[in-house]
Amino acid sequence: MREFKDYAEKYSHIRMDRRDGILEITFHSDGGTLVWGGGPHGQLGPAFHDIAQDRENRLVIMTGTGDAFIEEINAEILGERLPKNKITPMTWDHIYSDAKRLLMNLLDIEVPIIAAVNGPVNIHAELAVLSDIVLAADHATFADAPHFPNGLVPGDGVHVIWPYLLGRNRGRYFLLTGQRLSAQEALQLGVVSEVMPANKLLPRARELARQILNQPPLTVRYARVVMTQELKKLMLEHLSHGLALQGLAANEYWPS
Repeated sequence: MREFKDYAEKYSHIRMDRRDGILEITFHSDGGTLVWGGGPHGQLGPAFHDIAQDRENRLVIMTGTGDAFIEEINAEILGERLPKNKITPMTWDHIYSDAKRLLMNLLDIEVPIIAAVNGPVNIHAELAVLSDIVLAADHATFADAPHFPNGLVPGDGVHVIWPYLLGRNRGRYFLLTGQRLSAQEALQLGVVSEVMPANKLLPRARELARQILNQPPLTVRYARVVMTQELKKLMLEHLSHGLALQGLAANEYWPS
């Protein structure tokens, strides 16, 4: 088991605050909007594990910093992991391991998660839309920019979640065309639950959190468990396969 004091300041890309069992986690890079890269890729999975192991967490609110949730990616995300810009099996094993923990540890959190998407989430949007309730700022957009539009197999779990949310044909179109959904389009398609001005996101998330926590603790916890069971099964069946194919194709794509 974990105690909040043991991990609250452990992760440089996640600011944490907990009141009355409601854990708010805010993604950032040096206090500004999170820029995706090796640091976040390696930190978020272990952070989700710590959160899941702390029974004092009764509900999680997840949000970003500034005007975007995750909009930019560090072009050198693979950085020193690429000897002479070549992906080796050991290089990909590190990425593969981090990517599995990122999603599986998120789904292992056994309390409800509310995402307050404060702006565009075009990098790892699945982190937000895997939440139980997704609130979006009216200027938010949802896309999968890093994969197919950049020559990579959409196998990072996005091949599971987007067809699941959008339907098979719409999900495949979304991934293969680099489609960018506005907040209103995401609302109409059932990807998000509510759209509002950015300054109202956290107050609304906190209001919903208090409403949910009016129910008995085990009811709240087991509601999350039962509603994520199918998603966990799908990820167990398909995540590793997608990551393997992504790594295989990336070895051809990446300049040597």
